[in-house]
Amino acid sequence: MSRTTTATTGGVLTGIAAIVAALLAILGVRAAGGEVTEADGLVPDGVSVFDEEFPAVANLDPDLLQAVRRAATDAAKEGIRFQVNSGWRSTAYQDQLLRDAIDDYGSEAEAARWVATADTSAHVSGDAIDLGGLDATAWLSQHGSTYGLCQTYGNEPWHYELRPESSHQGCPQMMADPTQDPRLQVRTG
Repeated sequence: MSRTTTATTGGVLTGIAAIVAALLAILGVRAAGGEVTEADGLVPDGVSVFDEEFPAVANLDPDLLQAVRRAATDAAKEGIRFQVNSGWRSTAYQDQLLRDAIDDYGSEAEAARWVATADTSAHVSGDAIDLGGLDATAWLSQHGSTYGLCQTYGNEPWHYELRPESSHQGCPQMMADPTQDPRLQVRTG
């Protein structure tokens, strides 16, 4: 085989590999080795609540997303930008986060203070968003209930969920951490 043919074949194979990788990402299939990707809900730096090309934003509950966008629009009038640190997550991504937390904290019990299981996580269902920027979370802690957005856990000032009734009643009392959340308790029987 001549060098030209080898180079052309190599270029074609590289192109095919790139197309296959792109299709797998679109379909939400993780890369070889189980790496978490944007298709799983991984969020690169700088993503806003208006960046629907990212599954972490696009797969959020529509009512939650609408409320966060209304709040972000109003906060922007004060020069505050909501950055998405996490939103919707795949089951595989949530499982990976839990495994990482167990490694980091040394036990399942301590990890549970920070990371829910895939079966109970509000992120996997698209019902929670983690926002970045101290100014954004401070703004939401003051104004969030107006939009039905409430901080759920005292140890996670970035974690917000939609509580529509809070626009009239105020947010419910925060739980200390996810281990206090009755929605996350393992159901038996």
